[in-house]
Amino acid sequence: MTELQKLPIDSSKTETIKILKAENKAVKMLAELKGCANLIPNQSILINAVVLQESKDSSEIENIVTTKDELYKAVAETVKKIDSATKEVMFYREALYTGFNQLKEHDFISINDIVQIQKVLVQNVAGIRTLPGTKLVNDRTNEIVYTPPQTKEEIYDLLKNFTEYLNNQEDTLAKLAVLHYQFESIHPFYDGNGRTGRIINILYLILKHHLDVPILYLSSYIIRNKDEYYKLLQQVRTEENWEDWIIFILKGIEETARETIQKVKAIKKLLDSTIEKVKTLTPKIYSKELVETLFENPYCKIEFIVKLLGVERKAASRYLHQLEDIGILKCVKVGKDNLFINIGLMDLLKE
Repeated sequence: MTELQKLPIDSSKTETIKILKAENKAVKMLAELKGCANLIPNQSILINAVVLQESKDSSEIENIVTTKDELYKAVAETVKKIDSATKEVMFYREALYTGFNQLKEHDFISINDIVQIQKVLVQNVAGIRTLPGTKLVNDRTNEIVYTPPQTKEEIYDLLKNFTEYLNNQEDTLAKLAVLHYQFESIHPFYDGNGRTGRIINILYLILKHHLDVPILYLSSYIIRNKDEYYKLLQQVRTEENWEDWIIFILKGIEETARETIQKVKAIKKLLDSTIEKVKTLTPKIYSKELVETLFENPYCKIEFIVKLLGVERKAASRYLHQLEDIGILKCVKVGKDNLFINIGLMDLLKE
């Protein structure tokens, strides 16, 4: 087993001309996304929409597959029995919010924060690995592709170095690629390493003020380029091929930021047109809060309107049925509950 090198990496390997060019493109696109996100004053609308997509995609990389419909039913707390894949995705969402709230509280990311994220994610308290024997195996060939650090002392030492480097003053995007490789290679937990590492990616972007809220995720990009992702990760280990790995991650940030900008603009356009439609066709029930609630909760229940708008149940039910009559919502029965689906938003989120 080759000993894992501590951070930082020699800058001649992480600051090549090709890397700097790719970084410039990614930084520019991220800055555009950061500005674009402010088009929607109610940030919960964006966070809810994008976080669920990421939770689904990140879990899918680990072959945990569920549908958007099942997810939104679970979020709406409508279904009594949630299948195991949907539960796993919901835990990812909860873990991501846990990390985001921790970061807002103290503006750095500690080993304890990372342990807490993983604990929420996998729903157990096993914590950092203490027993030797962990090996990463190729699913298809059963060949051992990598043996991570084995002793508890070594893992803690590497995690301490990882968090010190993560929190230092350097704020480049190339550094995110280095951190992502390092965390995957430390592989500090028995389970949930990949998903924890992908949560750390977005927290890093917020920590370094590239973004204000968690709305950019690389999981969809990794799914589309899964073989390349694992090939380049391995090439860093075997050949120290940092350049191709870092450029791959930078390209992912640029592509994903561009896609997210398009989604943000589409959500804003739909929000504005929905506001106009409700104002025009049902002026007596219109309020900005009502429409925003339908975007924060694409699968809405009467209880949500009662709670968020402070109206009686009968009035909340009337509002939702009127919005169904003008084609904004679709009512479906799930168990004993009526769920009112924001048709336009769900169509947009499924694209």
